[in-house]
Amino acid sequence: MSSLVSIRFQAFDLEEMAQAEGRVVIIIPAEGKMGPAARRANRLTRGAVARLVESDRFAKVKPGDVVSLAWPAGMAAEALDVLVLPRRPDTDEARKAGAAIAKCAAGKPVLVMAANQVRTEDLAMGIALRSYDFDAHKTKESDAPGGVVIAHSKHAEVEAEFAPLYAVADGVRMTRDLTNEPANVLTTTAFADRLAEMESLGLTVEVLDEDKLAELGMRTLLSVGQGSDSPSKVVVMHWNGGDKDDAPLALVGKGVVFDTGGISLKPAAGMEDMTMDMGGAGVVAGTMRALAKRKARANVVGLVGLVENMPSGNATRPGDVVRSMKGDTVEIINTDAEGRLVLCDVMWYAQERFNPVGMVDLATLTGAVIIGLGHENAGVFSNNDTFCDAFLKAARAEDEGAWRLPLGKKYDDMLKSRIADMKNVGGRPAGSITAAQFLQRFVKDGTPWIHLDIAGVASVAAETSYAPKGATGWGVRALSRFVADNFE
Repeated sequence: MSSLVSIRFQAFDLEEMAQAEGRVVIIIPAEGKMGPAARRANRLTRGAVARLVESDRFAKVKPGDVVSLAWPAGMAAEALDVLVLPRRPDTDEARKAGAAIAKCAAGKPVLVMAANQVRTEDLAMGIALRSYDFDAHKTKESDAPGGVVIAHSKHAEVEAEFAPLYAVADGVRMTRDLTNEPANVLTTTAFADRLAEMESLGLTVEVLDEDKLAELGMRTLLSVGQGSDSPSKVVVMHWNGGDKDDAPLALVGKGVVFDTGGISLKPAAGMEDMTMDMGGAGVVAGTMRALAKRKARANVVGLVGLVENMPSGNATRPGDVVRSMKGDTVEIINTDAEGRLVLCDVMWYAQERFNPVGMVDLATLTGAVIIGLGHENAGVFSNNDTFCDAFLKAARAEDEGAWRLPLGKKYDDMLKSRIADMKNVGGRPAGSITAAQFLQRFVKDGTPWIHLDIAGVASVAAETSYAPKGATGWGVRALSRFVADNFE
């Protein structure tokens, strides 16, 4: 498991700049007006900062850019980082500026001379998110990550404002760790064990084994994992931070720890990426961690279906018919469309047991959503405009791309089966939509529901504003904000 970068706040003191090691950050707006920290750095470096501000290079910088002066004279630091940022940035500007600081830091100790900078808590959030590094399986020992010290004239107030953001950043870290782990490490059992460890945070965690799942009638979920030696499990995480009698919000995640496609075997090229097919369960886990650590005043239940989809003599075959927990029969046309078979049983169980005020499911469900939306937006489907709009508002506030796609009867008709109540796929056209239509059949009337297809955003091949390449942790920030704005 990775560790979250240490961020400490202290009183603003100009005398610390000269002897600080690692990197020192000063903040200057684009118009070049120097505050106390910049003027002090300018004196220490014998006018280097003023020369930078007056240069053609500085004239071309944009808000959020960092210009580094290596081995500045008069200072012990190995670099003086000049962050270009308005005095009153918006949330995105402040967080992306923090991410830029973290990227420059590369694990070195950092002193940020924030003075009286507005939105310093968001600056710190950007640092926390972008400082992530997953190196658990590298044999060469990494240098211990340098801590970050932020000097601010109102350090106690900023620290208090940052505390819930830091909790969310820790949830993002957990989601990234889970999504990045190889499948021989993150087995279904290991995954369940990591979730059970969160009882130390105040969550109540239940692990349902295969015997219990069979007793409950979760036959579609069990059909996905029956070709694997790893036992299928459902983990239920309770956070009871609201009134005792309030119905919870339900979060449901697909947790396919490795997806070969089963008998409908995937091509070999790129199959190694299928360690991330548990990304939906990872987001649910990280969100539950964030809610517990920030003591959310709401009742939320997180449920994840943990399976491995493998080919074997016992694996489900194309053409098999399986009865769901709901009682509907499903003709399995393609065993690589397995995530919906996991989700439908867990969604039905969540509604039967908890009668939730609303339900959100997350899954790396279809390649089709990547064709439609690329890696910038998750696909959003919903049966309730008010519920959906509230989530989209939260996602926009957290700069997490999400785009609503349609549902409709014509799409639903594509799932008709000759021998069962439905097929598990509707063909190539509108593949993400027909997958959502399949799931909607397992949503009870009156239950507000959102389906998030995160196949394009859970793990990416290039770095993002807030993460190195690999797992992004997409969704934890948006869901935490969604809970805060609508259920607390």
